[in-house]
Amino acid sequence: MMPMKLTRNLVISALIGLVGLVAPQASAQTTEGVAALVNDEPITTVDVRNRMRLIIASTGLVQLDEAALEQIRDQAIRGLIDEHLQLQAAREYEVVVEEDEINQNLLDLASRNNSTIDEVIADLERSGVDISTLRHQIESETAWGIIVNGRYGSRVRVSEQQIDLALERLAASASQPQFRMFEIFFELPNASAENATIQRVIGVMDRLQQGGAFPELARQFSDAPSAANGGDMGWIVASQLQPEVAAIIPQLAQEYTNSGNRGALSRPIRVPGGFMVVALVGVRDGTTSLQYDLSQISIPSSALTETTRSDLADAMNVQPTCEALDAIAAEIPGSIVTPLGSIASDALLPAIREALAPLNSGENTGVIESAIGLQAMVVCDRRIAGPGVPSREDLEFQLRGQQLSLLSRRWLRDLRRESTIEIRN
Repeated sequence: MMPMKLTRNLVISALIGLVGLVAPQASAQTTEGVAALVNDEPITTVDVRNRMRLIIASTGLVQLDEAALEQIRDQAIRGLIDEHLQLQAAREYEVVVEEDEINQNLLDLASRNNSTIDEVIADLERSGVDISTLRHQIESETAWGIIVNGRYGSRVRVSEQQIDLALERLAASASQPQFRMFEIFFELPNASAENATIQRVIGVMDRLQQGGAFPELARQFSDAPSAANGGDMGWIVASQLQPEVAAIIPQLAQEYTNSGNRGALSRPIRVPGGFMVVALVGVRDGTTSLQYDLSQISIPSSALTETTRSDLADAMNVQPTCEALDAIAAEIPGSIVTPLGSIASDALLPAIREALAPLNSGENTGVIESAIGLQAMVVCDRRIAGPGVPSREDLEFQLRGQQLSLLSRRWLRDLRRESTIEIRN
């Protein structure tokens, strides 16, 4: 399992002495002052040091050289800038996050880390971090979620066709192995930022190789929506991943097995829009199956004539529903309708399974000739069954969330570009 809990037994002196260890070019910040301005709103050196301590405490890092501390400082400033932009936008829309809501989100965070709020606070205090630093981060995340939904929520539409396509992808991968994945995504906003982004990737990879907790590094460094959940992607199949990531799954699965199921970490992967690092922490066989509800109309060899053969073919060409089969059979002498009920795809004969594979509800196999006569099967319903299978409502929620996440990233990128941001070295 991936380590999820805030690391205890940190070297407190290393954290309290953080200011003195920052790279030389940042030494001017050892006295209190302004580290950055965001639309004339200051980010103080105290804010930056507190955020650095939060990053170090939550990721469990202790052995840090000057270069590593400088990267953490850069990430702290980057995160604080984004949070100030988010809270400024929230004030513009008159959105206020109540203390009770922050407390509930803090409780959820502690629960995800198998901890309590008191334990989280104690861990942070031992590391010299005031709980207000974490509360500020939670406040900005919550406020941003509210205004993003308010601005774009009514515009996001998930069509029935999109849900059907998602269900089809699930159907195609129903019996495939499933993988428990975590991700860290590093956004590449433009070509000029590539070197800086690569340095961010290298810094996080160094932290991971030192034993840093992947979920906490994801929470602090990832630009993906999953960062709020520690980068947790849940159980997925390879076909749900970006092609560049799916291509390395076999290698990760082998490393996972060789490690005694302790986990496998990818190299940085170039993907559209940036870089990804993923961790594989679980593998299991497919737990879902493709289920059909079928009705069959057949003509036994004893009743088979050129006329009945032609009539059955004509009837199937108009794509009859399951409910219409009885009426069709009444017009074709000797034909028989048999409701087959619910059948798993892997329980069907290979030829029948192949004929049904491309069909949706309301479609049929056409006339199939066999040793006992003719038959045609109509798909009354087609669905994925098994534990954890999402409903149409669940899929709609997921697809809506994906669209909102994309719009959220674009909006934040626009805010960065349109704002006056000054970073003082």
